[in-house]
Amino acid sequence: MPGGAFLLNGSGGGMADYGGGLTVPVVVTCLMAASGGLIFGYDIGISGGVSEMEDFLNKFFPGLLKRTARANKDVYCIYNNQALTAFTSSLYAFGMVGTLLASRVTRRLGRQAVMLIGGGLFLAGALVNAAAANIAMLIVGRMLLGLGLGFSGQATPVYLAEVSPPRWRGGFISAFPLFISVGYLVANLINYGTSRIPGWGWRLSLGLASVPAAVMVVGAAFIPDTPSSLVLRGKHDDARAALQRVRGKGVDIGPEFADILAAAENDRRNEEGAFRRILRREYRPYLVMAVAFPVFLNLTGVAVTAFFSPILFRTVGFESDAALMGAVILGLMNIGGILASGFAMDRYGRKLLFMIGGALMFTCQASHMSHSLLNE
Repeated sequence: MPGGAFLLNGSGGGMADYGGGLTVPVVVTCLMAASGGLIFGYDIGISGGVSEMEDFLNKFFPGLLKRTARANKDVYCIYNNQALTAFTSSLYAFGMVGTLLASRVTRRLGRQAVMLIGGGLFLAGALVNAAAANIAMLIVGRMLLGLGLGFSGQATPVYLAEVSPPRWRGGFISAFPLFISVGYLVANLINYGTSRIPGWGWRLSLGLASVPAAVMVVGAAFIPDTPSSLVLRGKHDDARAALQRVRGKGVDIGPEFADILAAAENDRRNEEGAFRRILRREYRPYLVMAVAFPVFLNLTGVAVTAFFSPILFRTVGFESDAALMGAVILGLMNIGGILASGFAMDRYGRKLLFMIGGALMFTCQASHMSHSLLNE
């Protein structure tokens, strides 16, 4: 990511501060960009809740509903249906496809254009799911949502890092996961309400994803592209104007703009053979950590737990309403953790937060394992 001063000064003795405060344009711009996380979180939360609504199961998966009705104690190991699995997993499969496509498109068209494409795909997917008449329409809608996830997930964090002021960069970047958690919480609250609407409550849950998607499309249409992206595409005058807009009138943007130009030139010089260089010995520790963090984070099961939390609560014996409320409580705890880390990130650094988060996850996993062994 050619993030201007972020790239050049990140390896020195701290991050440069070029002046300028938290202007209204930079706050609005970053909030609009972070709204992509709202859609992602909503789709994570809504699918798990809808998948255990009786009206939804009766329309698309009647065999599964009959098996759950015959369960003696709970529905553990009964939620086993390949079509339902395709409905839930197609989001992530096509999210991966969208990410691979967006990595090229982001560089050529810019961050703002990719967020606009992602929002449009989200909007189309939400409308298809809400109008679904069969399983095929459900899966097609999820595919569109997955592509939108890949595009917006590729561009939004980069956009936030390149637009936010250096001294508040950590807090602004944490807005993306915060919006994911807010979207997850809102989705579970909506599921809790729509589960009481007979017949079409599930359509309302799926269709309401179009609201944040429309916000993202409108927002992306009006926010400027990042100065770094504009410079990389040769639009220097537009880049200077965009930087002045987000930093505020009267702020001297000369030093920061000079660093962005230098970072872009450095990026061009090192573009050829970049993937071969990253395998060199001196870069190996960074490569290992860059791969290990997301891989092991997902292997802890935190994403799966969030996605399937209503179903998980249901399979261990919770009633439908109690399972949805358990997912709501989980969402509230997640938001609390993100808010705390957002405030602490720029004060105490990223490494400490990694250590605290890892220790908390290890403690919870060990406690759960010991509890399970004692109950056997």
